[in-house]
Parts: sequence; C-alpha cells; structure tokens
Amino acid sequence: MSVAACGSGGSGSAGSDGADGSGGGDGSITMGFSQVGAESGWRTANTKSVQESAKAAGITLKFSDAQQKQENQIKAIRSFVQQRVDVIAFSPVVESGWDTVLKEAQNAKIPVILTDRAVDSKDTTLYKTFLGSDFIEEGKKAGQWLVEEYKDTTETVNIVELQGTTGSAPANDRKAGFAEVIGAEPKFKIIASQTGDFTRAKGKEVMEAFLKSNPDIDVLYAHNDDMGLGAIEAIEGAGKTPGQDIKIITVDAVKDGMQALADGKINFIVECSPLLGPQLMDLAKKVVKGEQVPARVVTEETTFTQEQAKQVLSTRQY
Repeated sequence: MSVAACGSGGSGSAGSDGADGSGGGDGSITMGFSQVGAESGWRTANTKSVQESAKAAGITLKFSDAQQKQENQIKAIRSFVQQRVDVIAFSPVVESGWDTVLKEAQNAKIPVILTDRAVDSKDTTLYKTFLGSDFIEEGKKAGQWLVEEYKDTTETVNIVELQGTTGSAPANDRKAGFAEVIGAEPKFKIIASQTGDFTRAKGKEVMEAFLKSNPDIDVLYAHNDDMGLGAIEAIEGAGKTPGQDIKIITVDAVKDGMQALADGKINFIVECSPLLGPQLMDLAKKVVKGEQVPARVVTEETTFTQEQAKQVLSTRQY
C-alpha cells in the first residue's frame, strides 16, 4: 500500500503526543503507534488519520516514525512495552522477524493490532487483529484492467514493474496478484521488475534505468502512485508521452496520482485507502476491554479510470 513524517519521533524513538503512563486505571487509553516512515503521500495521509482519530476518540497517542527501518520499529515496540501502554499498533515495514518482540508484548499482556501491513508469523496469537487492505486483490485488479485493455492485441505486451519496499506485504502481494492474473496469457511479459522503495525519487531513478535498457516498453505497473509519478518524470525526460507511449497502472489513489490520472498521464489506479484511523481506534477500545474482534478487518476500496478521477478529484481528502 503508499509518507512525510507528521508525527514525533525519529530513529525509532517513542515520542509522546499526550500524557505519560498507562491509562487503565481511570478508563483512558494510551496507544503506542509505530509508523513505517514518511515515504509517500499515502503514508502522510495515514499518519494524519491515525493522529486525528486518536484525538477524536480521547486516546493518548505515543507516536514513533521508524524511517523505514525494522530495527527502529522493534525499538519503538520495546519502548512502548516498557512504558506500559494499553495497546500497541504498528504498520510493519517488512513481513518477517517480529516474533520475539511481539512475544515480549504478549508476555506484558499488551494487545497488538497490525495496521495496513501484515506479518508472516505462524503464531497468530501474537496480535489481536490485522486492519488493512487486501493487497493481493489490488494486484489482481491491476492485472484485470490490463487484460481488458489489451484483449484485442495479439502482439507481445512488454511490462516493467516498480515494486514497493523489498520484503513488505504490499510489495509481495501486489506483485503476486498481478502476476496471477496476467500469467494466464503468454502475450504479457514482465521484462524488468525492481524495487522503487515506494518513493517518487527512486521510482524516477529506476524507471530511467528501465528506459535505457529496455527501449520497447508498453506498460508500467507501479505498486504505488508516488513511484508512478516519479516514473512519469523519467518517461517525459526520455521524450515519451506517459499514458500514451507507455500505459501506466498504479495503486493508492492519492491526490497527486488522481490528478495525473485525470490528466491522462496515468491510465488506471487501484485504490488503497490510508484513512484507517477511525477503525483502528474502535478496534483499540474493544481489545483493551477484552472484547473479541475479527482476526482480519478488510477496508473497502474501488478503482478509478480517467473519467472517474475527474469526477471525484475535488472531493479527495488525501
């Protein structure tokens, strides 16, 4: 799924946006939240949603920006455990390597909620629920549009792919879902696939390299809008017209991406909503009370064509 750091805390430190201490005694709730970082417009909107929703719900938020480093998230979670927060929520930068620190939280009887991204732990008792998008489905939606767009084409369709952060759930799943759909038709060929780390700058850099080594590119599939927007700069710099010479599919539907879609520079966007804050606070209140919650809460999302983007652009919140 797509960040500037709105919250306090760098290098994995657990910054506080409210009063110290565990809130159990007086009925108030303190949440420790470890954010991936600030890699894209999506993440900025996600951070804002969490912070504003915590304030609206009367939940004290201790916010930490991991700067896209797992070691910083692990430090932050350990800090939250030491501070005896009531609940921990985090968006894991990668899927693997969480069991030890999550066990520490479990031993301290602090419930954990995964937001936006999943972990691959076999022990699902280490967290109460996972709130976020179905990334595989997002990849499938991207692939389905491509299949429909080229249904009358018999020639080979050369695709380049800008992957998200290596090892992250959205990168793994968006790649898998897309590959599953297009794999049924041999004419679709992914001729290059490389991480752009979900950032605009890296998206531009990798797309420049793609263009130099692969002169015949028909389609770009970018795992988020920001990498796609960076790639547009590279495509224009190479004297080509994005959206025409190279069709572009992205994921997220942040405002800058939607503007590029409305302008015809992107051809199709699969939505991934960052506005998870209200649902997260609702889940936090329930798990702190010891109530049962679903193991998986999927956010509802849609897709956008150029005409649809034009219709909704003025009302986008992010």
